[in-house]
Amino acid sequence: MMTIQQKMYETTVKAVGGRDGYVESSSPELRLNIDTPKEMGGAGGAGTNPEQLFAGYSACFDSALNMVARMQRIKHEGTEVTATVNFGKVEDGGFGIGVNLDVLVKGVDHETAVKLVEGAHEQCPYSRATRGNIEVKLNVL
Repeated sequence: MMTIQQKMYETTVKAVGGRDGYVESSSPELRLNIDTPKEMGGAGGAGTNPEQLFAGYSACFDSALNMVARMQRIKHEGTEVTATVNFGKVEDGGFGIGVNLDVLVKGVDHETAVKLVEGAHEQCPYSRATRGNIEVKLNVL
């Protein structure tokens, strides 16, 4: 288990009502309605869902990608990371999630992009937290 040695940031988000409620942060910046998607038996609606919130993994991964590029002094013309979160049944009969990360590194060759993406996957806190727990597929575009 990894232990935080020096806390740099902390945030708190409360969920009320599960998949048909809302989430709100301790600061006033975040309050979102949560709705169960139709594909999962819900009514759908204008709210978000936990899977969409987890897809924020893309922002953390993109940040790690740019950090690795800076550390390796590799110049590029921009990056984009798209996370697709899958929800479904797993082997033991319970439920689980998986993530596909589509990564674009503009202005570098494919080999360099792969090297940067692999480095980002080693450094990204979300990747570290999920390693060995869920399937994460990396697709370098």
